[in-house]
Amino acid sequence: MKQSVFITVLLALALLVSTVIYFFLLPQFIKDGGYLVIALLALSLMVITFVIERTISLKKAEGKSSLAGFLKEFEVMVQQKKIDDAVKLCEGQGGSVALILQTGLERYVAVQRKKLTPEKQVAVVQRAIEEATALETPLLEKNLIALSTIASISTMVGLLGTTLGMIRSFQALATTGAPDAVQLSLGISEALVNTAGGLFAAIAAIVAYNVFINKVDTFTYMLDEAVYNVIQTITVEEEEA
Repeated sequence: MKQSVFITVLLALALLVSTVIYFFLLPQFIKDGGYLVIALLALSLMVITFVIERTISLKKAEGKSSLAGFLKEFEVMVQQKKIDDAVKLCEGQGGSVALILQTGLERYVAVQRKKLTPEKQVAVVQRAIEEATALETPLLEKNLIALSTIASISTMVGLLGTTLGMIRSFQALATTGAPDAVQLSLGISEALVNTAGGLFAAIAAIVAYNVFINKVDTFTYMLDEAVYNVIQTITVEEEEA
C-alpha cells in the first residue's frame, strides 16, 4: 500500500473511531471541549498507530538477533576472508542492515569472476551497497515525517480550541447585567480541554519522533561502520593480490 493511501485510510479510520469515542465513551467534562476534541483524539490515535508500526518495522529491520552482536560477528568473518559464511550469516539474520551487507558481499563475489581492476571491483561493491542503502533507508524513516507533522498540527488544533473557548468566555462576560456563569464555565472548560488535548498529542508525537529518529541514526552509524570495514578489507585483499 502506498504511503499516501495508508495515511489517508488511517486518518479516516481514526476520525471514525474518535467520533464513536467522543459521543459514547468520554465523560461530559471532556465533551465540553467541543467537536475539536474529535480531531485531537484522531491525531492521538494516529500517533499510537505510528508508534506501533515503527516499533514493529524497526525491530524487523534489526533482524532476528542483536544487531550489535551480528555486526561484530560479521566483521570478524569478513576480516578472516570467510565471505560465504558472512553471506549465510546475513541470510540468517535478516532485516535491512543484513540485506544491505549481503548485497555488497554478493556483488563482491560476482565481480571477482570478472577481469576488473582492483579499483573497479571496490567501486562496484560500493555502488551496490549505496543502491541497497538508498532502497532500505526510506523504509527505516517511514512515517517519521507524519509524526513530526502531527506534533505541529496538534499544537495548532489545541490552540484553535483554546481560542474558541476564550471567545465563548468573553461573550458570556459581555452580556448585559450579570455574566452568564454557565457559558463562562463552558468556555473556560473548552479552552482548557483543547489545550490539554493538543499538548498531549504533540508531546507524544515529539517523543516518539525523537526516539525513532535516534534509532534510525544508530542503525545508519552501525551500518556505515560495517560497510567501511568491509571496503577496507576488500581493498587490502586486492592490494595483496
